[in-house]
Amino acid sequence: MTVRIEESWRQVLQPEFDKPYFELLTSFIRREYASKQCFPPARDIFRAFDVCPFNRVKVVIIGQDPYHDVGQAHGLCFSVADGVRIPPSLENIYKELQRDLAIPIPASGNLNRWAEQGVLLLNATLTVEAHRPGSHQNKGWEELTDAAIAALNQQRKHIVYMLWGAYAQKKGQYIDRRQNLVLTAPHPSPLSAYKGFIGCGHFSKANQYLEEHHLSPIQW
Repeated sequence: MTVRIEESWRQVLQPEFDKPYFELLTSFIRREYASKQCFPPARDIFRAFDVCPFNRVKVVIIGQDPYHDVGQAHGLCFSVADGVRIPPSLENIYKELQRDLAIPIPASGNLNRWAEQGVLLLNATLTVEAHRPGSHQNKGWEELTDAAIAALNQQRKHIVYMLWGAYAQKKGQYIDRRQNLVLTAPHPSPLSAYKGFIGCGHFSKANQYLEEHHLSPIQW
């Protein structure tokens, strides 16, 4: 099956695109987008891959589901388009950045600038029906995003994985910790941010690790 996605990722993920589950997933997504309001816009479904090619990935941040309210999701986990109110989890991410690296809290929640520097902002499930969180889970997306993480683990090294919350930690459980840096913390949502996310220091730790391996740090 031919999928419109950034070329280096297309080569890596082509075996998945040829599997029966992906054909079923594609049929499901087409029906959903044709009959219901779904997010992100169809052109942005693979945005996390399109903006951050396979060979440029330095940091991986794993989310669960796209935002499900109008105008929020644009294909990067935790990120919202310019002009959209910053969601609570991202607000806490910005608070930790301010505490960790003295970075002023931005006015925009658009994390595209991170992705362009090599931060793969990957939701486990790449689409969602409006106002129905989790509505596109267990349809095949998780298998595809597992394959993407596995490919990075097998073919790349010295990547920083930020696994926030139990879901992300489970999804990243097979990452080789001898070849990469795996950072874990509670989820940045208001329910758990002050149980260890605020104070985790992941952004400075990531940059220190990248510099130790002769890679340019992320300008968070």
